[in-house]
Amino acid sequence: MDQAPAPDGLPPSLRFLKGLVITLTLTMIVGVIVVVAVIVTRMPQMMRSSAPLPAEITLPDGVRAQAVTQGGDWYAIVTTDDRILIFDRASGDLRQEVKISAPSR
Repeated sequence: MDQAPAPDGLPPSLRFLKGLVITLTLTMIVGVIVVVAVIVTRMPQMMRSSAPLPAEITLPDGVRAQAVTQGGDWYAIVTTDDRILIFDRASGDLRQEVKISAPSR
């Protein structure tokens, strides 16, 4: 009689807690899968939804584009010679040219 009988399984409160932990784990796994699926399926659509640039962008001679951005009825080209060229989207005409200068110290 020196040894106590072996208990049969977990107490009821621990079985309930174990069930909650398993349910939470499964819910989190399904949630991560859903988030990844939404990102994978929606990201290509978001990347294609930008406004189209004109088929042919004509830059002045010797000018190379470094970056492009666009607005509702215009698009801008940042050049490697520190200028921003703003063009009209409909006609392709140069609207404005902005010289980028180094900040004065």
